[in-house]
Amino acid sequence: MLFDSIVYGPIHSRRLGISLGVNLLPTTSKRCSFDCIYCECGFNPSADAEHGVMPTLAQVQDALRQALSSQTTPPDVITFSGNGEPTIHPDFIEIIRHTCALRDQYCPSAKVSVLSNSTQLYRPSVVEALRLCDNRILKLDSAIDATMRLIDQPVNPHLTVRDIVTSLQQFDGDFTLQTCFLRGQVPCSDSIIHVDNTTPDELSAWYKVVHELHPKQVMIYVIDRATPVQSLEKISPEQMQSIAAPLREEGIDVIVSA
Repeated sequence: MLFDSIVYGPIHSRRLGISLGVNLLPTTSKRCSFDCIYCECGFNPSADAEHGVMPTLAQVQDALRQALSSQTTPPDVITFSGNGEPTIHPDFIEIIRHTCALRDQYCPSAKVSVLSNSTQLYRPSVVEALRLCDNRILKLDSAIDATMRLIDQPVNPHLTVRDIVTSLQQFDGDFTLQTCFLRGQVPCSDSIIHVDNTTPDELSAWYKVVHELHPKQVMIYVIDRATPVQSLEKISPEQMQSIAAPLREEGIDVIVSA
């Protein structure tokens, strides 16, 4: 599923409320620094395929102004997500600055949120842009390297969980940690590998990272739409609540979308 416009919705997000979406990626193909096995946008195009063109700063600003000025009911949130990783856009910080200004003009009660896979936090401009937002929703799908690479398939094959955790520490806990829990069979070369980030070892490592990062909120969710790897299984609501329970007992705010 690809979004065919820069601004889409508003949609009723199960996690964020009434959300006006912003897509900074091409409308014809996914572009991302991850290639997650559960991504509703499918896999990244091959190297020799047409990758499409990202919208310009002016195009994003015009589309957002038109959408916000025509809303009869203001959105709860303006959400940057779309067909891949929004923070890879070369003008990301300027887009966020303009978005905050338009939000203040047309719907001052709305929050500006970014859903990010955390891979671009080595870039100071991305960190600065995210600090301007109300909600930084940053992903970590496993605290074990092999599982993270199997689920998220980072374009950078050398990326480690420790790289991501170190980058997240820049926000001193002022962010939402987002994790998708799943299990299933994943084709890899000439074999099939079982993936499950809900095992005791996986959860033990993940809880340790949550404690290390002290995020203001934890958001856990399950696959909800068709996935490019079709053998993935949806985790039950009961198990998701069980995963959340130890953190809630410690007073950590956990949102479960199951």
